[in-house]
Parts: sequence; structure tokens; C-alpha cells
Amino acid sequence: MLLSLENATVRFGGRAVLDSVDLSVAEHEVVCVLGPSGSGKSTLLRAVAGLQPLDAGRVTLDGNDQNGIPAHRRGVGLMFQDHQLFPQRDVGGNVAFGLRMHGASKAEQADRVRELLDLVGLPGADRRAVASLSGGEQQRVALARALAPRPRLLMLDEPLGQLDRSLRERLVVELRELFSELGTTVLAVTHDQGEAFALADRVVVMRDGRIAQTGTPLEVWQRPADEFVARFLGFDNVVPATVAGQVAATAWGKLPVPDDTPEGNRTLLVRPAGVRLVAADQGLRCSVAARTFKGTHVAVHLQPEDAPRLEAACALRAAPDVGDEVGVEFDVAEIVVMGVPQ
Repeated sequence: MLLSLENATVRFGGRAVLDSVDLSVAEHEVVCVLGPSGSGKSTLLRAVAGLQPLDAGRVTLDGNDQNGIPAHRRGVGLMFQDHQLFPQRDVGGNVAFGLRMHGASKAEQADRVRELLDLVGLPGADRRAVASLSGGEQQRVALARALAPRPRLLMLDEPLGQLDRSLRERLVVELRELFSELGTTVLAVTHDQGEAFALADRVVVMRDGRIAQTGTPLEVWQRPADEFVARFLGFDNVVPATVAGQVAATAWGKLPVPDDTPEGNRTLLVRPAGVRLVAADQGLRCSVAARTFKGTHVAVHLQPEDAPRLEAACALRAAPDVGDEVGVEFDVAEIVVMGVPQ
């Protein structure tokens, strides 16, 4: 493994903000650490970079313990959310900064700056003033500067957080292609699951300083480990259940569960696509409390009598109106029994 954290712990005022974390990142792997504010993800990044000392545990790079090694000698690149470009330097001066610190000749600096500006989609921009750049262009310059010294590990702190949505969505695709082309090893932190899932080979979800779940984007999305992960990913149809056979008793009535689900008290996630609307005299009777347009579909918020709300995903033309009465049936293919080993 290129990077390993073993029992990594950081305490602020006696409280563990990074709590005995074990994490490894393989060479050429892109790992995104995802979590809400205060989950410890930025502290983890700072600990790896050498900007935050550990109270316990260790960080190793290429098998070498980084204890006592300052940030500028760790051979890692770090790009912050707010870019932190040098306003007094032009674009080329910013990109070449790390190369100059490493003693590269002017010719080497010029070649590398030209190569990287081409890679990030800013050819010929080396003489431009930083103040003349848009937010997206500044982000590209910051990335080029971080990549210039060829770091063993590139770390990104909320890399696209200050950009508007359309630019974020475009840049995340470009970043994924760029990292693949360069074979860059990346550790990124973000609170945006869409960004993480589009960028990462592996997603790590954090909660209260600990890792709540790790897996490929598809694994985490299809099978959240627990209610916290499910709700953080935006799934609200979560309900306690008692499983007996192939049926779970819930506040929404008896729901089907996958074969071989262990019996007993469980927590169920029903994806909105698994909430099927039928005639009002069938299934679970609900009233339509609200509708939210999602672009590709309509999220219909349903209120059963004496039970928690449900969200259903409906085709644009098939969505009922607020106040309508509908029935609900459940598709077992869209029901996840959480906390059950696979």
C-alpha cells in the first residue's frame, strides 16, 4: 500500500475527532472520504499531509513512518477548497512554485508548466494574472500546481466545493479522466456524495471520527451499512422491522424481504423506486403530501395514516397531485435489510 493509517487518533480538548482510524490507499487508487461537517474527514487529510500531529497511531507512506516528518518533506500534493493561489504571481509562476522549491531548472519548469496547463485545459495561460481567472480556471491552476512536483499522493480538500453545480459536474468528469491518464494516487475529502461517487474507485464514509462504511461507490450506494449511511446518502425510507420468514413487520405494514434474510429485529431501507403507486383501495393507503421535481423524475412524498412518511420516485407524467389518495405496494428488489453481512 502507498498510504496506510493505523489506529490514527487526533484529540481536541480531550475529544477524539479522529478515533482509531485504519485506512489504506493503494498506488494509483482514487479514494474519496465522505461525511458531514465534523465527521473528521478534513482532520484525517491534515494528519496525512503532516499539518496535524497524531495523538496516537501512525501514518506510513511507502512503508515509511511519517512521524516527525514535516509536510514539505512528505512528497505529497495538497489542493485546498479555496485554491490558495499566490496573487502576486502569474499562472505560470503559481504552477512552477513547487518545481522551483525542488531546484528544477528554468527550462524544466517551463516544460512542466506548459505540459500541465495543456493537461488541465488552460494552454498558453502561463502569463495570465490569477485575478483575471474564473473560479473554475483557478481550480485548474491549483490542480496543476499540486501535480507539478509529481507527488506520490495527491490530496484534495473539498476540491470543487466553491464552484457552481454545472461546472462541478463537468470538472469532476475531467478530473477522473486526468487521474486515470496520469496514474495519480488520490485521497480526497468531500461532503458531496455525487462528487465522491463520480470521482472515486473507493468511497469511505465517516461519522464522528470513525469509518462507518467503505466500499466501491456501487457497493455503498446499493447496500448502505446502517441508518446513518442511508440517511446521509439521501435515503429517507428507513424503518425498524421485525423479520420472520420472507416478511418484515413494519410501521408501513408487512414488507417482503430478500431470501435468506436472518430473522429478528432489523432496519429496512426502501428505495424510492421500490415504492409503487397503485389504486387507493389497494396496498397501504396514503395521501400525497408534497411533490418535488428532480429533473428525471418526481419525488412524491406520501403520508400514510399513523405511520412515517414515504418517498416514491414517479415518472414525470405519472406523478399524482398533492392531495390525491393512492395505494402503495413494495418491490422486494428495492428493499435493503441493513446490518446483515453479505
